[in-house]
Amino acid sequence: MATRSSQGITQLLERWSQGDDQALDQLMPLVYDELHRLAGAYLRRERREHTLQPTALVNEAYLKLVRQRNTQWQNRAQFFGVAAQLMRRILVDHARANYADKRGGDRVNVSLKNIGAFGTQPTTDVLALHDVLNRLAEIDPDQSRIVELRFFGGLTIEEAAEVMRVSHSTVEREWKIAKAWLKRELTKSEKNS
Repeated sequence: MATRSSQGITQLLERWSQGDDQALDQLMPLVYDELHRLAGAYLRRERREHTLQPTALVNEAYLKLVRQRNTQWQNRAQFFGVAAQLMRRILVDHARANYADKRGGDRVNVSLKNIGAFGTQPTTDVLALHDVLNRLAEIDPDQSRIVELRFFGGLTIEEAAEVMRVSHSTVEREWKIAKAWLKRELTKSEKNS
């Protein structure tokens, strides 16, 4: 059943890439629950008083996804990878706006405990994570992408490998290296805070 659903999503994505707007209308009910689950997982990692709700995050991501007119959608994993990237940007923008409103007040924290705890603390600042991921992207764009797909996208090793068009073992190896590097960098930034 999951395979049939994935194939249906892939076919709708291909039709949408070819300009079929009705495919988008058919696609969204199929992916909405997964997007909502993903948004809920992100927001559970955030501070309790976070003002953004999963439905609002999904809606913002949906609006951005609809604008992805030039994307050649290939499959379900790629779609959720792009959705994860968009949700990350929305959360970072939201954190920046909140941080700016408070002029250096409380920064937004996101839990990393469910993804192998990059830092020594169970939570880390979402802006610090964003900055460290950007530094990683300068050093190794593939590792940064893997972290984004796994942490923000909730993709499995297999799905990330499919999106990146590399082997399972390559993603697994690069994921381990990236986690170690992120843990070290986030620990440094925690000590400097």
